[in-house]
Amino acid sequence: MKIGHHFLDLDALDSKSLRDILTRASVIKEGARVQNANLLEGRVLALIFERPSTRTRISFHVAMLQLGGQAVMLSLEESQLGRGESMADTARVLSRYVDAIVIRATKHRTLLELAKYSEVPVINGLTDVSHPCQLMADVMTFEEHRGPISGRVIAWSGDGNNVARSWVHAAVRFGFELRLACPVSLSPDIQLVAWAEAEGGNVTLTHDPQSAVEGADCVVTDTWISMGSKGTENRRGLLAPFKVDEALMSLAKPDALFMHCLPAHRDEEVVSSVIDGDNSVVWDGAGNRLHAQKGILSWCLT
Repeated sequence: MKIGHHFLDLDALDSKSLRDILTRASVIKEGARVQNANLLEGRVLALIFERPSTRTRISFHVAMLQLGGQAVMLSLEESQLGRGESMADTARVLSRYVDAIVIRATKHRTLLELAKYSEVPVINGLTDVSHPCQLMADVMTFEEHRGPISGRVIAWSGDGNNVARSWVHAAVRFGFELRLACPVSLSPDIQLVAWAEAEGGNVTLTHDPQSAVEGADCVVTDTWISMGSKGTENRRGLLAPFKVDEALMSLAKPDALFMHCLPAHRDEEVVSSVIDGDNSVVWDGAGNRLHAQKGILSWCLT
């Protein structure tokens, strides 16, 4: 068995480990590229993507290259996965070729199966349940602009999707208050909120975006139509009251940040004046995906 750590979900790790990852990410970002050029020399990362990706795929690939390693991309069409080979067998084989695996999976159970049989670290690059890599970049970005996130107030307005679920995990592990405003039929599982409460977290679920955003330090949203979403027009109707516009942002603190994990559909879940506004850190957050991935890779492999 090779040595390393899986990065599957924020709730599967303790606060100390997550803070270690962010510290590594910041140190690597602040250092000259030449200082870290050999950190993962000789290491190979496999990238398995069952869904389209821009930021996750490219940031992990570039992160490996800049840290001295290499990356290999596997698509369903180009591998035996597309012809019915099991994820368990794929894990057993790849463990003999590469040093870590990133997977973007349609179903969360696929990630868990890969991790169960892999002898090298497995990293969750997004599933239908969660997106922990995104949250590491988001927390990093918030703290670069506003200092420690612990004790601050984050408001989510929109679909209670996989990214929202990871925000719940992050609220517990990093110690900030999270207010989720979602339509009744698109809210996160009540068991998730119950888990947060049992863990001592400060997470509230409401169906009123105005009350969620009032006095918040940061407002977050995501696309209304995620990959695999059904009933597109019905979803748009349900989510229309949760659009982040200038009126909603005005209820937050004057210096409240705006975040969006991208891709964005302008004038749908957010208006252009907000995403392009002075308080938007969307592009800094996208840039920090690269640095957060470096922190994750460093933690998994060294």
